Amino acid sequence: MRKDSVIANIADDLGLDNNHLSSRKLRIVSRSAERYFYVNMDNGNIYIKDRIDRETLCGAEASCFLTFDAVVENPFNNFNIKIDIQDINDNAPQFYHNSITLEIIELTSPGARFSLQNADDPDIGSNSVQTYKLSDNQYFTLTENIRTDGSKYPELVLEKPLDRERQGTHKLILTALDGGNPVRSGTTLLKIIVIDANDNGPIFTQNLYKVKLKESIPVNSTVIILNATDNDEGINAQITYSFIKISGNIHHTGIFSINPNTGEIKINGNLDVETRKNYELSVQAKDGGGLVAHCKVLLEVMDVNDNAPEISITSLSSPIPEDSVPGTMIALIEVHDQDSGDNADVDCQILEDVPFNLLSSNTYYRLVLSAAIDREKTSSYNISIIATDRGSPPLSSTRVLTLDVSDVNDNPPIFTKSTYVAYVPENNLPGASIFSIQASDPDTGDNARIIYSISSTVTETPSMTSYLSINIETGVLYAQRSFDYEQNKEFIIEVTASDNGSPSLSSNVTLFIHIVDQNDNAPKILFPSPGVGGSAVFEMVPFASEPGSLITKVVAVDADSGHNSWLSYHLIQMSDLTHFVISEYTGEIRTSRIFQERDILNYKVVVMVKDNGHPTLSATTTLSLIIADDFQQVVPKLSNNEKDDGTQRYLQFYLVVGLALISLLFIITVMVAIISKCKQPKPLPAFSSLTTNLYPPIDPRTFSMYSDGSLPLPYSYNMCVALDPTEGDFTYMNPIGNVPVENLIDAENTEQGTECLKETSSSAEQHYDALRSNTLELYLNIAASFAMKLKYESLPYAEECPKKYCICHLSYVENLVQEF
Repeated sequence: MRKDSVIANIADDLGLDNNHLSSRKLRIVSRSAERYFYVNMDNGNIYIKDRIDRETLCGAEASCFLTFDAVVENPFNNFNIKIDIQDINDNAPQFYHNSITLEIIELTSPGARFSLQNADDPDIGSNSVQTYKLSDNQYFTLTENIRTDGSKYPELVLEKPLDRERQGTHKLILTALDGGNPVRSGTTLLKIIVIDANDNGPIFTQNLYKVKLKESIPVNSTVIILNATDNDEGINAQITYSFIKISGNIHHTGIFSINPNTGEIKINGNLDVETRKNYELSVQAKDGGGLVAHCKVLLEVMDVNDNAPEISITSLSSPIPEDSVPGTMIALIEVHDQDSGDNADVDCQILEDVPFNLLSSNTYYRLVLSAAIDREKTSSYNISIIATDRGSPPLSSTRVLTLDVSDVNDNPPIFTKSTYVAYVPENNLPGASIFSIQASDPDTGDNARIIYSISSTVTETPSMTSYLSINIETGVLYAQRSFDYEQNKEFIIEVTASDNGSPSLSSNVTLFIHIVDQNDNAPKILFPSPGVGGSAVFEMVPFASEPGSLITKVVAVDADSGHNSWLSYHLIQMSDLTHFVISEYTGEIRTSRIFQERDILNYKVVVMVKDNGHPTLSATTTLSLIIADDFQQVVPKLSNNEKDDGTQRYLQFYLVVGLALISLLFIITVMVAIISKCKQPKPLPAFSSLTTNLYPPIDPRTFSMYSDGSLPLPYSYNMCVALDPTEGDFTYMNPIGNVPVENLIDAENTEQGTECLKETSSSAEQHYDALRSNTLELYLNIAASFAMKLKYESLPYAEECPKKYCICHLSYVENLVQEF
């Protein structure tokens, strides 16, 4: 039949409702029939799945059946169905050899018969070989004989004596015809060689031999020894044995072998009754003269218990829900043993102590649930099923069935604690994780997938979502913005963990979030409050204050808490640290000793207030402590002190510039003196009369400015220096009486100058030596006066020297320094 042809309607034959075929899982269960048939779930028809070859399935058996089980569930039942495979004439007769050679002695009498190889047709009944036909000739005819098993074989009959000399070879066509419709045929070439004298052919003791063998027979064992006799003598009596019919479905040359001299047949391979039960061997005996005889050997293989049962899982429901009720069918198991008889009877059982049972139904076993199961206790079962046959000795096989239990959402998420406490430092980074809450769910899959959320807040804080957020998958809590301990010291929230099952289960937990204070606020000084523009605050201290008297108290606060708000007070800058002390913990400023008349009356005190945090933060304030009983007493002194303070800032700068300038002038003077000495001396002119107008009068204002100096007053140094080398000669003037000695540059040199005026004839060299000596002493005096000027800040300007190139008076030097 063609593929997809309808064989029968199994639903009608079994009385099943076509509408319930799918729900009852109608199917064909068989080791061999499944490849040839299938069932349509819509109408219940059985269709041809693949081409069926009866000869392949059953060989030469008279009957051929394909057996399978039709299995339905809900409720479970199985039906054994047997399909008879009927033969059609789809195979033509076939000779194994394309040509057959016969040697016939020419003296053979007419009527002699010669057995020929029969043709093979895998079909049975009328479709098998029915007749043989020989091509037309004048020497031979064809007859047919029947063996005891009913098979036909042809015989060649000599009708007319042969004459080798006339025709040594005869070629005929032998045709085999079957009885099918249409008739099929097969041919072979029959080649007859005419030879001399051999008038007796071999004869077997039997035409048909039957032998029974156990499938466990060892290799190289003897199956049977054939015997054929020949009445001739010599070479014509020497018989050779061989297999002549070895078509694929009858005999495999690899399994059996025959000794050509003795006719002994041996087994070369292992037999398996499950693979093949019967073998047919065609044996030929040929003598030395070319005459042959044929016989058939039928071998039947006997079963032994050499196959263990085979366990196959036909249907399996895995995983099974953990809420399945007892009695639920889990699997359908087929047990098959390839042996036969008692060797094929099998018993099955479960080895472990598990909540499952096996229920037998012919060759099938149903695995059913016998008790309630819990996936959280046992998530899977390894069920060992052992099948044992009833052979001797019994054989068994084991199959381990792994059965998973699917989860049902029967467990809510569980927190490890009833409450959680988290400590978060203030000034945290926005978006940083601050805590992690973990819940566990003994279920699996979506039932164990936990979603976290903030369900409620106990703290009365508006818009909690602006402060906190939670990762719905990991339970990590994040700060949405930076916390400030001074604003919010604690958050109390309710966290809910819900699974993703259906229906969803959940549980709650309370989380206390304590904000930990950080030292982020510097101390704030409340008293004394800073003045306008950050100026110092004045405090009056009575001059007669006793040691330990309270002057004032610095009051400060810190917005932090705990250690961060512990404040300490320190004096970090004060003109004299011995007069006042401050309490480190109270901030009280007290006197440390009695004030004296020579003490400074105005003290500037810088107080630092620092906290105990890490890092330490601090604040400072400046106090101006005035030592006086009445504020009016210290106003002039305060203004003078302020002026002195401004002068001190420039003291060092003036001193350095002055020393540099004096050094420069000294170098220039030395150079001028050396140049003048190198020149030729000139006649000394007479001195003109000197008057007191040579030196400018001293400004009376200088006395008040120098009242506190260390040098005696008045001092006014005047000098005339010629900067032009051509004017480097000293001019002697005529003396004028009553010149005041105190106005000269150096009082100690007055007499020397008088002697120079009188002795006009002295040498020029003595004049230059005196000049250099006076000039050096003059520079020293100028330096002393300049230092005094820097100390007392200012000097009045003197009149400039009337003579060209002269530098007169210290105030003029100061002008040059400023221009420089």
